[in-house]
Amino acid sequence: MAGGVWCMYVLGAGVRLWLMNSSGASVIAKRVEFSTPLNSWKRVEEGVFLYSQGIPVYSGGVFHETPLCLLISSFLIRSWRAYLPLLFVACDLLTAALLAAVAASYGKKQLIEQKKNVDKYSVDSLPLLLTSESLWSGVVCVSAVYLFCPYTIASCVAQTTTVFDNLVLAAVLAAMVRGYPILFGGLVAVATYQSFYPVCLLVPGIISLVQDKNSTSALLKPLLSFAVSFGLLMMVSVEVAGSWEFLEATYGFILAAPDLTPNIGLFWYFFTEMFEHFRLFFLATFQINAFVYVLPLSIRLRRDPVLLATALLAFTAGLQELPVTGQLMRQTFIVGCMFVSTSVLGPIMYNLWIFSGSANANFYFAVTLAFNTAQIFLVTDLLFAYVKWEYQLTHGSKVEVDGGPGRLTLQ
Repeated sequence: MAGGVWCMYVLGAGVRLWLMNSSGASVIAKRVEFSTPLNSWKRVEEGVFLYSQGIPVYSGGVFHETPLCLLISSFLIRSWRAYLPLLFVACDLLTAALLAAVAASYGKKQLIEQKKNVDKYSVDSLPLLLTSESLWSGVVCVSAVYLFCPYTIASCVAQTTTVFDNLVLAAVLAAMVRGYPILFGGLVAVATYQSFYPVCLLVPGIISLVQDKNSTSALLKPLLSFAVSFGLLMMVSVEVAGSWEFLEATYGFILAAPDLTPNIGLFWYFFTEMFEHFRLFFLATFQINAFVYVLPLSIRLRRDPVLLATALLAFTAGLQELPVTGQLMRQTFIVGCMFVSTSVLGPIMYNLWIFSGSANANFYFAVTLAFNTAQIFLVTDLLFAYVKWEYQLTHGSKVEVDGGPGRLTLQ
């Protein structure tokens, strides 16, 4: 089995390197589905060139990465340019390995929890319980899903900075489930520093650490680590950038959404059609929407911080790809078909609109709207599967209310 896992990683690396050296790599790198003003490596290279020439990087509206990213990218481009494809592939493989470690640690905790509560479970709930064999197969599946997901492969081939963001987020989850509060706080600070929204991961992380340690230090350590780390990152950023101007070009760019370049998100279309005097109101509404789910989900999923972190990442990170399956999920086929159809129709509608002129923005937006709807269906189906699994463990597979058949709903 171990040999098969190594072969899987080698194959994942081979697919990425083969595509990077193919004629389609440049096409993928230019696709708006994968490369945006916030993660484009071409923009990073432009920023590094401006920085090397002593030209203010953040005054032109081209570069939107953080100053620390600028400093590291400058070193890599100057000294390791020929090996950059290998770096992107290595980061993707490391992300898959970290996610596998998260799955393994989470599964072990679930096994321990099952042994403690075995007397509370229903007789017909045995097929729903985790076993050592299913734990190992689940760990392998997690790696396989990440390594061979078309979206993660394309992001790596396009050499977007999303690859590094995914690596940091995977490290955050690993530190959370392994119970390292100081490391967790520092990693959340790095993730927040890079893209702002991951700050919400402090909530599931603190819940998980408090449950494991059962002490106030589990609450204070990650918060202090986060605050100190984020403060240090800001100080280094000011030294690199020479001023606080980078705040407007990075976090200001994320929050104000001034760039309306078409992409797979929803902001660009809404704010293209928006009257200017309504812009601030709807902008605040859209941004608050990214965090409004934190409190209710934290209350409902407080016993499962890993699932809570997964759900929050899905909502707050722009509903990006979240490949998960489960035997209690009801909409897997529908969601899968929606992903396949929108992934095919998206580039077609974009080309018809931008290059052929035989369509308009509504065609492409309809596809992106369906794509985001599929993501929402996927997350809600995952949450419903958890609710149903939790109920059937203690009450059995039959749902009855006052002696009659009942139905579970997600509220």
